[in-house]
Amino acid sequence: MRRPRRRTLAIALVAIVAVLVAGVAWYVQPQPVLPEATASLASTPEVSFEVVDGRLEWTPADGAYDTGLIVYPGAKVPPEAYGPLAQEIAAAGYLVTVVPMPFNFAVFGIGAADGVIAAHPEVSTWAIGGHSLGGSMAAQYVSGNPDGISGLAFWASYAATDLSATDLDVVSIYGSLDAGGARMGGPEARAAVPADAVFVEIPGGNHEQMGWYTGQPNDPPATISRSDQQAQVAQATIAMLDRISAQAP
Repeated sequence: MRRPRRRTLAIALVAIVAVLVAGVAWYVQPQPVLPEATASLASTPEVSFEVVDGRLEWTPADGAYDTGLIVYPGAKVPPEAYGPLAQEIAAAGYLVTVVPMPFNFAVFGIGAADGVIAAHPEVSTWAIGGHSLGGSMAAQYVSGNPDGISGLAFWASYAATDLSATDLDVVSIYGSLDAGGARMGGPEARAAVPADAVFVEIPGGNHEQMGWYTGQPNDPPATISRSDQQAQVAQATIAMLDRISAQAP
């Protein structure tokens, strides 16, 4: 009787492990990207693209830049999903680096900006930002490195730590239809950042259209085009980069 019982327990254990592994694999599976994201992984007459130590980097083709933006992706979102947006920001004269995250979760790579900064001594002024979880983890990075970052961009995100006493230039951009929009632009979010932080609500925008990917769960459909929402995100982010660049010594 013991052998069948042991065999049954062993089979049950294997089944449980298999279910757990499958569940974890499904949970960390990245969202599918759209063709526009793949197309952005190339140089253009205005912008140079390269992959450096796994990071995706866009720079002005003329090499004339001294300000950079580090981007942390949202949970389960591949870094290339932010390529079209990065390309547009780089065309305005800035280095943009999108950093891949372990298991596609920025919570496991909060310190990833260190490698970017070390690799670019030509950059004298830095901003950091991110989408959703990536933005919150970018804020966590800033809280531990207050002297190295001048600007912070939230794309459908908010600070999970108190940055109100810093002199950061902060811009928070979110869609009016984003299920978390009330939190992103609400009193708690505003109290966590400097009083002069800029909040930009995009009418008709949602969460997924902060990047070029699909499958965002529980996201209401947008009533504006992805291109329209992306253009507004780029405009507000570039305005922040313009400000910190102009204030640099």
